[in-house]
Amino acid sequence: MEQDEMVAERDGLTLKTVQGDMSDLSDFEDEYFDIVVNPVSNLFVKDVHLVWNEISRVLKNKGILISGFTNPLLWIFDDNQEQKGILDVKHSIPSSTLDYLPEDEVQDYINLNQTIEYAHTLEDQIHGQVEAGFVITGFYEDDFGGTRILDKHIKTFIATKAIKLKVD
Repeated sequence: MEQDEMVAERDGLTLKTVQGDMSDLSDFEDEYFDIVVNPVSNLFVKDVHLVWNEISRVLKNKGILISGFTNPLLWIFDDNQEQKGILDVKHSIPSSTLDYLPEDEVQDYINLNQTIEYAHTLEDQIHGQVEAGFVITGFYEDDFGGTRILDKHIKTFIATKAIKLKVD
């Protein structure tokens, strides 16, 4: 946020930054924004539906949502094996990084301030937007730039453009 503020000041732009929780946008009034850009960040939220609903609430009618998220396929493989060049299916979706840790390691993981990541289904990511009042008008896929073995087989990042439409 500090860098955003610095660039805005450098370029003579007016910018108000607010640090908060994307699943609780109660600091903002209904229909406050014309556009919301939600980068690949839903993986840090347990319930992505809260995010879609809050964005819908704060976005004006016919406002635009640009959102990036991971293809859940990324999460099914064992990370350690993938680093060795082996795609070994190990995990289910939905899940979180805590689900596959031995019970005695979970608290240590949390105490070390490791990120807890959640693998959401495509239904939660895409249909969740539709349920929150959005119409998907654009779709894009990308990868890690060829740095991971999975890049040879599929793109694992998705971006959608959606428009909020009020239905009377």
